Amino acid sequence: MKSRMLRRSSGQAMVEYLLVCAALMLALGISMGPDSSLLTLIEAFQSAYQNYSYSLSLPE
Repeated sequence: MKSRMLRRSSGQAMVEYLLVCAALMLALGISMGPDSSLLTLIEAFQSAYQNYSYSLSLPE
């Protein structure tokens, strides 16, 4: 009986995680104008990666 309940509940967290991520992406991307929250977030990730890669390229 216990193994049946474990099999049914496996994978539920992944579905919930995907639904939450999809809802966040929808909320951020609703207004895809030039000052969109999603575009601002993407630009922040790009800037952070550029800064990180620059710091790695510096000699020690």
